[in-house]
Formats: sequence, C-alpha cells, structure tokens
Amino acid sequence: MQIDNEFYLSLALKEAWKYQGVTYPNPAVGCTVVGKNGDILAVEAHHKAGTPHAEVKALQQAYYKLTQDSSILEIEDSSEIHTYLLANHNGIFIDAILYATLEPCAHSGKTPSCAWLITKLGIKEVFIGSYDVNPIASCGNKILKKNDCVVHSELLKDQCDALLRPFNLWQKKQFIFFKWAQRLNATIDNGNISSKVSRTNLHAMRDVCDLLVIGGNTVREDRPTLNSRLVGGKAPDVLILSRKEEFDRTIPLFHVKGRKVFIESGFERLKQYKNIMIEGTESMFVLTRDIVDYYLCYLVPSFAGNKSIGSGKEKFKILNTRQVDQDIIMWMKRIEKR
Repeated sequence: MQIDNEFYLSLALKEAWKYQGVTYPNPAVGCTVVGKNGDILAVEAHHKAGTPHAEVKALQQAYYKLTQDSSILEIEDSSEIHTYLLANHNGIFIDAILYATLEPCAHSGKTPSCAWLITKLGIKEVFIGSYDVNPIASCGNKILKKNDCVVHSELLKDQCDALLRPFNLWQKKQFIFFKWAQRLNATIDNGNISSKVSRTNLHAMRDVCDLLVIGGNTVREDRPTLNSRLVGGKAPDVLILSRKEEFDRTIPLFHVKGRKVFIESGFERLKQYKNIMIEGTESMFVLTRDIVDYYLCYLVPSFAGNKSIGSGKEKFKILNTRQVDQDIIMWMKRIEKR
C-alpha cells in the first residue's frame, strides 16, 4: 500500500497552527499517528505550556482508538499518560508510524521524554519536519535511532520551520507579531469587528504575551483594557507608543493589576521582552514593518466602517489559514521588496 507521508504530516501541521501564539514559551507542535493499513489513529497538537506534548496527546488518542479503553482519556497529566501507556500498550503500536512537525524531545523535565516514550511503545518508523535546536530538548532523533527506529528527517521542512520560527526566535532574541481585525472591505474601525470566538483566541495569546504595543491615538480614541478576561488569564505589560505623555488615566488599561505601562516614543523597551504583540492602525503598521516577524489577521465577512489598515502596496505570504466561527484567521509574513 502506498503511504502519502506528506499528507499525514500536513494534518499535523494544520492542527498545530490552531495553537500558534498560545503555547509560549513552548513551540507549537503537531503529531499524527497512522496504523498499519494507513488509517489515521490520531491527529493532535501541543495546546499550552505545561500540558502534554503533541506526541503524547496523539498516542493517548491512538491508544483509545485501538483499544476503546476510555480510562486513558480521563488522564490529563503527561507523566501519568506516559505511565498508563507503558503499562497497558501490549505491543499495539508495533506497526504504527508517527509523524511530528518537530523532532521529539529528548529531555525529561516537566514532562517525560517523548522520544523515549516512542521507542518504549515499539514504534519503528518516525517522520519529522524540523530539527529541535533547543540544547535542552534536542537529540530526540538520536534516541530513536539508538532504539532501532527508522527516522526520516526534513519532511515538509520549510512549512514545519515556518511553524517553529517563533520558538526559534525566542531562543535568540524575541518574536514580534502584528495583529489586526478587518472586514472584507478592509476597514478596522467602528467597535468590535471579529466574533467572540476569535476574540477569545486573541485573549489566549495576550495571556502568554510579555508585552503588548499600541499607539497613543488608539488608546485615546478606543479607551481599551487590553487584558485577557475572556480566558481568565493575565494581562501583558503595555508599551504605548506616543510622543506625548498626557493620557486620561481613567482609561481602563492603566488600572489592570500587576501590569506595567510604559509611554515612550521608540522601541528600545522591546529588548527586555520575548513574546511581543503589536496592535494598531496603518501608522503603527508602517512604523513597525522592519521589526515584525509575523502578521496575524482576523478577516470578518462583513462591510462597515471607514478606516483601513494598509496602503495597498504590501504583499504577504500566507503561512496558514483557518476558519473560526465565521471569521478567517491568517498567519502571514511580509514579502520583502527586492
């Protein structure tokens, strides 16, 4: 039977992009487990730091599909899932193939080593997209190979590297992304634009952001709070980019507990943070185009408003799109002019 390896890894990629922006300081990772006849046993992703890695979640779901033992679905702790799988697998994964967007981790820390678990379950073939460059968790491939597992590296490498880029940038300096919501006619004004489901996704990102950057005029006009109330999370520090320091201090963002608010005319403050979100209008878009790594757009199927975000001269490469409620979420990078 012909196996479409790229297809199976693409499923893992698609699942992982759903959690891009919410896994900090961990990378977004996806995993697919396939049975001996090419049947899909599981497609999973890492959801949030401190929760099971993508491989563990996928193996948990695959175990249930093969055994119908629902007890494993009640386990949330990664170490406990490891223990349960090792005690009860009875060789059911011998003919399985695992696909991961990132090299399985070798490190045992808050969660046990995924590479070690894969070998103990008897999986003999693994396809990966990106190499893990984190010195703490890398070398999972070596563990797999030492235990008679055939490892195929660099499958869909460019796509997997694009997914992994925020994590790699966190290791070196910081990752900066620009977020906006717009309607089909490109307008960004007149109140809330995106759906509550999309705003909840945004708040989950704010929960793990170190710093949120916003323009002074936007603060004065919109009087925002800029917290993560929809997910019950923390609020990031805020940098208000403004030449003028005078602001109405009754604006809600100034009264969020535990937050630092900076009013500055430049971006020097960004060097002190790792995971940075920028929200703003066209002027902020222009000011930050040389420091932004990725762009995140919530596209909403409606017409209204008057103000738009862009001049019409920018070009982007779309990295991933998905529909949430009626909105389309797009992760992109700007195409540099040559």
